[in-house]
Amino acid sequence: MKIQVNGEDRDVRADTLQALLEELGYGAARVATAVDGDFVPAGRRGTRPVTVGCAVEIVAPMQGG
Repeated sequence: MKIQVNGEDRDVRADTLQALLEELGYGAARVATAVDGDFVPAGRRGTRPVTVGCAVEIVAPMQGG
């Protein structure tokens, strides 16, 4: 299915946000996530559906100052 991830068009198989993170290689990485502009806490990623045309944002924390 076609979705946007961090502003880029992607063709993915995942149907939940957790499955998408695994498909994209994030695995257990600590990241912040949002779907269609709504923050999704880590505990809800397994039940948050990813659907055709949705926009997903994945943000990894940065160190430094």
